[in-house]
Amino acid sequence: MKVDLGIWGKLTQVVIALVAVAVLILIGLTYLPQIQQNERFRRQIDQLSLDVKQQEEISRQLRAEIEALRNDPPTVTRLVREKLGYARTNETVIRFEPAAGSPVR
Repeated sequence: MKVDLGIWGKLTQVVIALVAVAVLILIGLTYLPQIQQNERFRRQIDQLSLDVKQQEEISRQLRAEIEALRNDPPTVTRLVREKLGYARTNETVIRFEPAAGSPVR
């Protein structure tokens, strides 16, 4: 058996709805810092993953250079000529120096 309470029944339903909304907002505000922290961590993970990929590429290039220096005599010859300025017998080495006052690149 339902008793019609008039306006009090409707007010009770409104108050219950408002309390439920307030509880949901409170729960949301309680977890908001955690959600923001998780988002920061996700961005940091993405950045670190990108850094790892870049470092792996650098590592791959350096390994290839080391392998070339170990097993490829023409590479060693070229680097000795370029870096140390060595030349073979009867060769002339010409070095170009920057003009005075010009910016060095």
